[in-house]
Amino acid sequence: MASQRSKDLLGDTIPHGDITPEAVFRDRRRLMQMAGALGAGALLPAGAFAETAAPGNTGAQKLAAQSNPAYRLSDALTPYKDVTTYNNFYEFGTDKSDPARNAHTLQTRPWQVTVEGAVAHPGVYDIDALLKLAPLEERVYRMRCVEGWSMVIPWIGYPLADLIKRVGPTGNAKYVQFLTLDDPKQMPGLSSPIIQWPYTEGLRMDEAMNPLTLLTMGLYGEVLPKQDGAPVRVVVPWKYGFKSAKSIVRIRFVDAQPPTSWNRYAPSEYGFYSNVNPQVDHPRWSQATERRIGEGGLFTPKRPTLMYNGYGAQVASLYTGMDLRKNY
Repeated sequence: MASQRSKDLLGDTIPHGDITPEAVFRDRRRLMQMAGALGAGALLPAGAFAETAAPGNTGAQKLAAQSNPAYRLSDALTPYKDVTTYNNFYEFGTDKSDPARNAHTLQTRPWQVTVEGAVAHPGVYDIDALLKLAPLEERVYRMRCVEGWSMVIPWIGYPLADLIKRVGPTGNAKYVQFLTLDDPKQMPGLSSPIIQWPYTEGLRMDEAMNPLTLLTMGLYGEVLPKQDGAPVRVVVPWKYGFKSAKSIVRIRFVDAQPPTSWNRYAPSEYGFYSNVNPQVDHPRWSQATERRIGEGGLFTPKRPTLMYNGYGAQVASLYTGMDLRKNY
């Protein structure tokens, strides 16, 4: 269910938040010239985006991480303001601006994540313990929303595989299910029965173990803002954004494909796999193109959507022999 604002993105009306300030636009042009000189897909030097995209003095807690050069892109970063004010997080409202306005009610300390199911070492992890479980990395990922917009975000976390290896999945663990916080006192959107709460998502075990799948605690050098899924979420960059569950409280290892929120709500529109595939349209709109948030607004034409969001080299082998129209 796209909000009216998200529907506008697919037509001729551009939300005010999608129009880039002139100063940012001029700096971005310089950066894109740098990217062009390096060639398509080249890596830019660390810190190349600092003057256009750094969050500045936001008052948020800083989160130190080592930049991983294997996950830097030539794409210009989406401005911090857009990353933190244009969100899908229905627990805080259906409009893109609702989470930034309403998520202040979320209490991220104390916070615990329960790991259970088909694992040798189930347990309960405090968020601060999770932060120390593995070295934190900063990775720049493209992110694509099913509604037709995209962003480029410097996330902070570590591969979900690091946690999975520690808990020791058994032979019965075929899928990983994520369950998110379900507290109406903190999340005003839960009063609306849009989908079945709590929000749940899932991955096949090999998808969860893929090095790209990030257990994420921050972005832009800071702890995750509440509206972006604090204090811990997953990021799965080759899939549509709704697969990246936010505010996780339970990770469950199961032997059968778990139910997921949007697939239960509209199975003809939101498949379990939800890989970015420009050849498979949403029943109500094309997925062949996208508009990058903060990249010039009205004057920027839509760009072609990349298969697997541009991560085919890393993940296409996971789906060898599968019918990607049937398994959408």
